[in-house]
Amino acid sequence: MKPVVSIIMGSTSDLKVMEKAARFFDEMSIPFEINALSAHRTPEEVEKFAKNAQQRGVKVIIAGAGMAAHLPGVIAAMTTLPVIGVPINATLDGMDALLAIVQMPPGIPVATVGINGALNAAILATQMMALGDEALMKKLAAYKENLKEKIVKANEELSRVKYGYKTN
Repeated sequence: MKPVVSIIMGSTSDLKVMEKAARFFDEMSIPFEINALSAHRTPEEVEKFAKNAQQRGVKVIIAGAGMAAHLPGVIAAMTTLPVIGVPINATLDGMDALLAIVQMPPGIPVATVGINGALNAAILATQMMALGDEALMKKLAAYKENLKEKIVKANEELSRVKYGYKTN
């Protein structure tokens, strides 16, 4: 089994955020790899990874980083694969990471999800890959239908909650 998605994080301390993406790919039966690479501490390894990802069969890269958050941009500068950045709340409520990832120069795009939004990054990556994969598109449709059913069930449960002045 070869990975079609690569999840990269700046350090293993980011795993608690990035594992949401890993769980989603498991649920969707999408082969993925997960590694820690640092734009600052292991720049040569980042370059080697970015330049070889496509020839290894990777279709989308999800890169999560906190603080200065250069990792997604550095990877995007060295590949033509889509890169999705996940800003991680390490300091300043994650705003520093969000701004570092979203402010890329022209020609080096990084799709960016919300702070700690690894699940949305995984869903976005899956949507990209599903454009050419009808079976995967059906899995996504079922996943989203299940989200809708959860809200319907939640409202049924809320209807049974009683308060003195609640009108519904």
